[in-house]
Parts: sequence; structure tokens; C-alpha cells
Amino acid sequence: MLKLILTEKPSVAKNIADALKVKTKKDGFYEGSDYLITWAFGHLVELYDAKDYDSKMARWKMENFPFIPPQLKYKVKSNPRNRSQTDGGAAKQLKTIHQLMKRNDVKAIISACDYDREGQLIGDSIIYRGKKPDKAVYRLLLNEWTPAEVLQGLEEVKHNETMKSLRDAGISRQWADWMIGINLTSVATLKYQKGKGKALNIGRVLLPTLKIIYDRDKEIETFVPEDYFKLIATFHTAEGKEYTGTYIKGKQEKFKERTILDEIQQVIRDKEGSITGKQVKKKKEFPPFLFNLSSLQGYITNKFNGWTSDKVLKVAQTLYEKKYITYPRTSSIALEESLTGKMKKVLENHIKDLPYKDEVTFRKTKRVFNNAKVESHSAITPTYLLPKRLTSDERIVYMAIKNRFIMQFMPIAEYEETILETTIIEIDGKFHTKGKIQLIEGWKKVENIASKDTLLPAVEQGDPVSVAESEVTKHVTKPPKHHTERTLLRVMETCGKQKKEESEDREADVMAVLDGFSIGTAATRADTIKKLKDVGYITTQKKNLMCTTLGRTLVETFPVKQLFDLEFTGRLEKSLADIQKGNGSKQEFLKVISQFTTESVEQIKADKSEIINEVSPAKSSNEVLGKCPECGGTVTEGYMGFACSKYKKGCSFMVWKNDKFLATMRKKPTKTLVKNLLTKKRAFVKGLTSKKGKKFNAYLTYEKDTEKGYYSWKMDFK
Repeated sequence: MLKLILTEKPSVAKNIADALKVKTKKDGFYEGSDYLITWAFGHLVELYDAKDYDSKMARWKMENFPFIPPQLKYKVKSNPRNRSQTDGGAAKQLKTIHQLMKRNDVKAIISACDYDREGQLIGDSIIYRGKKPDKAVYRLLLNEWTPAEVLQGLEEVKHNETMKSLRDAGISRQWADWMIGINLTSVATLKYQKGKGKALNIGRVLLPTLKIIYDRDKEIETFVPEDYFKLIATFHTAEGKEYTGTYIKGKQEKFKERTILDEIQQVIRDKEGSITGKQVKKKKEFPPFLFNLSSLQGYITNKFNGWTSDKVLKVAQTLYEKKYITYPRTSSIALEESLTGKMKKVLENHIKDLPYKDEVTFRKTKRVFNNAKVESHSAITPTYLLPKRLTSDERIVYMAIKNRFIMQFMPIAEYEETILETTIIEIDGKFHTKGKIQLIEGWKKVENIASKDTLLPAVEQGDPVSVAESEVTKHVTKPPKHHTERTLLRVMETCGKQKKEESEDREADVMAVLDGFSIGTAATRADTIKKLKDVGYITTQKKNLMCTTLGRTLVETFPVKQLFDLEFTGRLEKSLADIQKGNGSKQEFLKVISQFTTESVEQIKADKSEIINEVSPAKSSNEVLGKCPECGGTVTEGYMGFACSKYKKGCSFMVWKNDKFLATMRKKPTKTLVKNLLTKKRAFVKGLTSKKGKKFNAYLTYEKDTEKGYYSWKMDFK
């Protein structure tokens, strides 16, 4: 008898097949002596559109909202190029999976989708679609796809019903976003937008994130710079050595009035003083915590130009599917204590060729291994497999994860801090001086982190000194900095609870993350930031994020202020986390969402009419560009893309103007490009841009993928 394994993607199915040494691949699955292994393409089913419940919802009319169906319904995923049609590839694979489930020689089904609420939802929505299977359903819960982990995990599968809380959390999130998104986006677009085009996108996570950026923009705009002054003195010791000190009265070292410091400067000129205090402390510097997804995204986007959090997630996901790193969509910064032995072996694999390998010592510390600081998944680490070949992007992300892991087992860095207090009898106040010397480099060696030493002369308390020179320096208070993806992710992760954006070690931050009180999840925050850019609410200047005029107007005009409130959004996300832990009710949560949606729709309807966004539709051309390769119709330019004239009769052929493949190379399709594709079957395109920013030329073809049922690009250089 066989067991059927369902994975989220074909690449994961291959990883499992390799681990089980299953070689035979058939149409939509692998077949071995003990296992069948099949796959989804992410979501194969999706929620009904509003018009699927009621045909009157096919057109947006204010009187039809709020629209809240009595129950959730799913359908086969729509064709991404024509939502009125079913995705052929998804329908075919879904049929394959259900045929395998019904086979008489299959005795059990194992869901091997990602171990998170989205993965649980993907697997369950396929397995339980229609009639409940009459076979036992199990869950494979893995943090990595290495052969050893797969084999061990298959020995320890759980009954799928034990994952009901995770499924309920996934359904609750999906249904809440549908209710709020469909209703408020529709009503807001009808109320506040003039002209046809992209809808005025309203979302549960989108708007509070926009508000964070808006608030920072306003802080910067309303900031009034103020002058302040400092008095800096240079002292000479008896041996002729010198050091500088800053004048402090009480705890104040910045003064608004310059005259105070000018008077003191006159008094101390050529005066004698003495060192009345000397404190020397040895301080430890611990390495930064292991990465979770948000801190990895923040680190990479801050260090490397051109990176976005969305790109970091995609590269990390690729490394995960290639078995080189553990599950990346985690919010934890520590490892489960049960992983101690395994991590020791992983460390041994990765330090063999390091010049400082003798300094690496495996230690089980609470900073690294701590169950109390793990939520569902441990922090991101490398696996025991050593990559033979990585792309330049993969190498950047992989090395960051690998180095951060090794740092945990290097010596703790230490430095000596010296604080001098210099007193001149004639004045009220003292001069403070700080010095720092790195004693032990420790974990800083891993990434060659330079330490800035401030050396002081060898002096002791009571030593006499003299004032050699002094200066009153003028300074100006600086406005807050614009948010970057790094700082925005920190605020989203902790729902604004942290005080210092740059801190990664604050205990309060860690507990806020573990408590589930956040904006979005580790898996969704990058997509939220990307969507804000795509819908035109924010823009970027280098690494800075700023509101557009549309984004600003939306914040200032949209009447449902709760959606901008971090506390409100944080409580919703906390409720989802509680449902996932089995401490909350799906029904109660959806009742709250339903009531909120209904009240919000009525609030928008009652609001004064004010145009937030005015859309000027692009003029389309009736010029025939060529014959449709799908049905033989004519292809012309439309508002969204270059489409077949028979699209109303069901032809799905379309070259989208916002095509994602071309966008990765900083190109958009043109009439000339489409003409060449249709008449010559391929187009020569100049000025494409690689991931490294280099320009190149290539031939492009646009061919139908018979397995997935839609058209995709292929590139050739000849």
C-alpha cells in the first residue's frame, strides 16, 4: 500500500522524491514503491469573487454594499491573465491530485505544505475539497528540506486534525482580508475616485503601514531646527600628551544660549585643572541575534543598494527550496533547544575552511537555544548541506545567514571604556572625556567589522592638566530620518512598541513579536510594502520611503480611521495569533470583522463626497498588431495590455503592460515588441537590465506552457 504526499510546489516534491530515492516521474506526480509524491502550484483554489455568489455583484453599485456572504466558498484558481476563466494548469493538477487520493492502493495522505497558516490552508483546501477523504490524513512538519530531515520527519508525521487551530487562523485571515478588501475597496473607489482605472485599494494591513510612513513624513515636514552649542576643550598632561573633553553642567552638554559657553571659555583660557575622576570598565559586546525574516530583510536592504524586502524573501525562499537554509518565514530569533545536537553538526560542516576555526566553540546558550523565544519556527540558519554554486544574489543572502550563525559561537567581543572627568576650579561644571579600546575582536572577525578605538593618554585621578585651547561649536538639531524598509519592518514587526528602531536586542521587542501583536506577519510584510508601491501610495528615493500625493490624501481624507490605527491592527493580528494557538475563536473573530466591515461601509457612504484620486484613462489604439496565436483573432492595444479582440468570447491571450518578467529587467512591452512576437515569433530587445544592473540585449519569445495553461517568456541570445 502507498502513501500520497502533497507538497506546495514542484521543487519541494522533487526534494522529497530525491530523499526517498524515487526516480519515476509521471504526469503531475512521482511514483515509488512506498510513496506517491504530487504537488500544487501554491494555491490551486481561491475564494469566490463577489459575483460568484450573486450575479448583481458583477458591477459595482453603492447600494449592493456591504456584501457579506453567509459562508466561505472556494473555486479553482482563476487564470491570472483572464479572471473570467479557470486556470487550466491548476484545474489539471487538482484533478490529478484527487485521482491519486482515490486510488485503491493509497492508504494515507500526507500534507507536506509549508509549516505555517498559509501552507496549512493550501493543503487542506485541496485535500478536503468536496467530499472528505475516507483515508487517514497526516501532516509533515519540517523546518528544512534536506534528505535527513525529510526521512526523519516522515517517521514523525502528526494527524492533520491536530492542526485545526492553524487552519482556523489561515481561514480567518483569508476571510477577514476578503471581507474588508472587497467591501471597502469597492465602496471607497465608487465614493472617492473619478474615472476608471486601478481601484482605490483599501486593506487591513495596507493602511496602517501607509500611516507609519505618513506620520514620519509629517514629523520631518513640521520639524523646526534649533541651534545648540557645545564647549570643547583640549587638555595637555604633564607629559605633553593631549585629549579633549566636553563641558557638562549637571547632565547638560548642549546649550541653547551661546553666551553662557563664551563666558566659560574666557574663564578657562590658559587655566590649570586636574583629573578628578577616572572610571575604567570592561564591557562585553554580544553578537546580534540570529535572523528572523524581518531582521534579515532589514539587514540586506540596508547594506546593499537595489534590494527590497520582497526580493530578499524571494531569494531566501529559493535557498530554502534548494535545501541550503531553514524555513525563512519565521518571526523567531532563537532556536528550539531540541536542535542542539543537530546545530553542532551544522556548525562543524561550515567552519572547516575558516582561518579562525580554532576560535569557534559550540555552546548551548539561552541566547541561541531558547524555547521561550521560538514561535512555530526557529530562527533562520544554514543547513548541513554546503552549496556548490550560488547566484550573486543567493550568495549575498546565504552568506549573511551563515555568518550570523557562526557569530553565535565565536568569542564574545570585549572592549575597555574609560571615562575621564576633568575639573577647573574657577568654573561650575566639569569636562567629560570617553575613550574606548577593543580588547577582544571575537565574533566581529566573521565579517571584518572594524572597531573605532578612541585612545586616551595614560593618566590617573589627581593628575594635573592645563587648558591648551578651547572652542564653542555650533550645531543644529536634525529632523527624524525617512523610513527605510529596514526601519519600517521593525515598526511593523512590533506594532510600534519599540523605542529605538535600530535595536535588535530589546527584550520588549522580542516579546511583542512572540505575542503576535504586530502588523501583518513575517511572511506578508514584504508583499505589503511592495503593494504600497504598486498601487501608488508610496514612492522611494534611494533607500527612503515616502508618501505620494495620493497616499497622503488617502490618509487625510479616508473616514475609517481605525484602519490607520496601529493598536487596532495589532489587536486583529493578536487575535489571529491566539486562534492559531487554540486560545481564540474563529467564529468570534469573523463576527467582529463582519460588524467592522458593515459599520465602515456605512461610514463611507455617509461621508462627504470628496475626490481622492482622479484617473485619466490611457488612450488605446485600434491598430491591429497581429494574429492571436491562441484563437486566430486580432491583437490590439488596450488599457491593461495587448489583448485578443475575442477576449469576451473566452480567449485569454494577453501581453500585460505591467508584465512582471519584463519588469525584473526594467522593461515594459511596446507595440513594436508585440508585433514582432506575433509576426516573427520572437522579438530582439535592447537595453535589458540584469540583476547586477548591467545592460544586455536578447531575443524574447512568448510561448504557451501546456502544463500550466498560460503563456510565459523565454529568452535566447542567438
